[in-house]
Amino acid sequence: MNGHGNRRYGNTGGVPPRWLRCPRKSTNYIAQKFIVFKTPLSNQYDDHVAVEHRFYPQMIIDYVKSTKMKLGLWIDLTNTDRFYPSEQIKAAGIRYVKVNCKGHGEAPSGEQVKLFNQICEQYMEQFPDDIIGVHCTHGFNRSGYLICAFLTSVMDWDVNAALLQFRQFRPPGIYKQEYINQLCKIYASPDDATPPPTAPDLPEWCYDDVDVRDDDGFANSSSSNSVNGGADGGPSGSRRHQNGSDYQPQAKRRKEHFKGNPTFMEGVPGVHPITDRNRLSTLQARVQDMCEWRGTGFPGSQPISMDLENIKLLAEKPYMVSWKADGTRYLMLIDGPGQIYFIDRDNCVFEAPEVSFRFKKNLDEHLSNTLVDGEMVLDKVNDELIPRYLIYDIIKFRGEDVGKVDFRIRLTCIRDELIGPRTAAIEKGIIDRTREPFGIRFKTFWYLEDTEKILTGKFAQELIHEPDGVIFQPMRDPYKPGRCDETLKWKPPELNTIDFRLKVVQQSGEGLLPIKIGELYVGGLETPFGLMKMTKAVSGLSGKIVECKYVKNQRGGSWAFLRERTDKSFPNAYNTAKAVAQSIAHPVTLEILLDFIARHRYVKH
Repeated sequence: MNGHGNRRYGNTGGVPPRWLRCPRKSTNYIAQKFIVFKTPLSNQYDDHVAVEHRFYPQMIIDYVKSTKMKLGLWIDLTNTDRFYPSEQIKAAGIRYVKVNCKGHGEAPSGEQVKLFNQICEQYMEQFPDDIIGVHCTHGFNRSGYLICAFLTSVMDWDVNAALLQFRQFRPPGIYKQEYINQLCKIYASPDDATPPPTAPDLPEWCYDDVDVRDDDGFANSSSSNSVNGGADGGPSGSRRHQNGSDYQPQAKRRKEHFKGNPTFMEGVPGVHPITDRNRLSTLQARVQDMCEWRGTGFPGSQPISMDLENIKLLAEKPYMVSWKADGTRYLMLIDGPGQIYFIDRDNCVFEAPEVSFRFKKNLDEHLSNTLVDGEMVLDKVNDELIPRYLIYDIIKFRGEDVGKVDFRIRLTCIRDELIGPRTAAIEKGIIDRTREPFGIRFKTFWYLEDTEKILTGKFAQELIHEPDGVIFQPMRDPYKPGRCDETLKWKPPELNTIDFRLKVVQQSGEGLLPIKIGELYVGGLETPFGLMKMTKAVSGLSGKIVECKYVKNQRGGSWAFLRERTDKSFPNAYNTAKAVAQSIAHPVTLEILLDFIARHRYVKH
C-alpha cells in the first residue's frame, strides 16, 4: 500500500485497453456497502476519449451523493498512478487508499486479501453508514475477487452467494475462471463437493483491443508496447489509396459509433452519406490518422468556453480572433477528383463529388491528401439562402504537416493554395461553379485588438449569416485534435447553451396530479443534470439531443428549450456542461471581455 497516488500522474500513456466500452460502475451497492467501478480517467485523457465515453472521478462522487449516501473510502487496486490525481479524491473529503494489484493472470495474493479486509473492516467499524468505492482497471476481476473474499471471510457469506451478488450488481461478474476457482478453493465449505461456478462468457467489450495486454492480464495475440488500442503498435500493412498515395492505417482500432441514418446540414444539396461500413471505417481511420488522433470519434479540434479564469490566456501569448458562425462544423478531406468528404461531429462521413479543388502550379491537376477544418453556413442574399463552407484551419496539405506551423502561415496556405487556385480555375472555366452544390470561402481572422470591431462595429451588422460569438485562436500553437484548452470561444452570456439528452418522464406524488417533466442528461452522468418544463415543442423529443439555455428569474432560473440538435447524437460531456453552467453563473460579459483585451492583451516587448 502507498499513499502517493499522484507520484506519476501526468504521464498519461494512453487509454487502458478495453476501457472505452467497459461499463462504468456496478448497478447497485454490493452488500449495501460497496460500489465497484472501472478506473476513472482525468481530463488529461480527453484527447483520446470521445465525449460519450469520458468518466471522471467526480462522476462517481456525484453519483453516490445523488443516492443520498456518502462515499467515505476509495480503494484503488490498479498497478499504476497515471489515471487520475489522488488529490482530487482527498479534496472531496474521501479517504484514498492505494493497494497495488498486478493482475496479469494473477489473483490477488493472500497478503493483499488480508490488507483489503483490514482496511475495510476498520473503516466500517468507524463509519458504518458510509459507502466504500473499489476499482481496478475495469472493475471486475481484481475488485470482484477482493470483495467476494471480504464477504466470505469477514461477513461470513457463502462464497457462491458472494459470487452471485457480485454478478447481479456488476454483470457479468468475475469472468476469469481461475479467479473463481481460487475463491472456491479457499472459501468454500470443506463439505461442499460441488464444482466452482462456470465463468460467464466474455462481455463484448472484452474483444476490443485484443492484441494489447494491460494490467488486468488478458493474453494478447501479438506483443505491443502500446496501451492505446494498438495505435503505436506498428502497421498492419499499408495499402494503396485510390489517389495513388501510400496510406498506412493504424494497427488496431477501437470500434466506432455507427449512426444509422446520418443527415447533412439541412438546406445543402448534393451531399450524400457514406453508409458502406468498410468504406466508412477506412475514411474515418484516414482522417483520424491525418489528425494524429488516437481515440475514437470526431478528431477535430474542440475549443472550450471562455471563463473568468482562462481569459488570462489572452495576456500570456498572442491570439487571433474571428467571428463564430452559427453553422455546422465539418472537417473536409480533399482527396482527388470526385473525392471530397465531410466529417461531422458524430464522425459520420459524407461525400460531395461535384466539388473540386485544383493544384496551384497546374490547374488541370486535382488536389489530394489534404485535410481542412471549417463550418457550413447559410448566407442570406436577397432573401435567398446560399450554402457556403468557410475554411478556417488546415491540418494537411498534399500530405505535408502544415497543421504544426504558425496559425498565420496556415491561413496563408488556405488562401493561396486552396481558395486562390479555385478562383483561377473557375475564371478559366476549368471548374464549373454552377455544378457545385455550395460555395467555398476563406474565413478571415484578425489581431486581438479588432475584437470590438467584430462584435459591435459595422462588420457585425453586415454579416450575412447568424453570428454566435467569437473564437480566439492561439497564433503560435499547432492544430490540436480533440479538446483544446488554449482555443477559446466566447458567447454573450444569454447565448450560452448546453446540449442535453432529453428524457420525458411522469412526475407524481401523494395528493398531486401526475405531470410530465423533462429530465436533462449529459454525457457520463447517470442522474439528470437539470429539469425542464414540458411544452408542445419538446413533448415528442424524448431521447433526442436538445439545446437549452438557462433563463434567470426571481426564483433562480430554469432551462428553456431552443432547438433540437439533429447534427449531434450525444449530449455535452459532464465537464463541458459544468463549465458552461459556471460561465452562466459567473459570466464573462462583453464589457469584461473588451476591457481585458484593451488593458491586458499580450503585447510583444
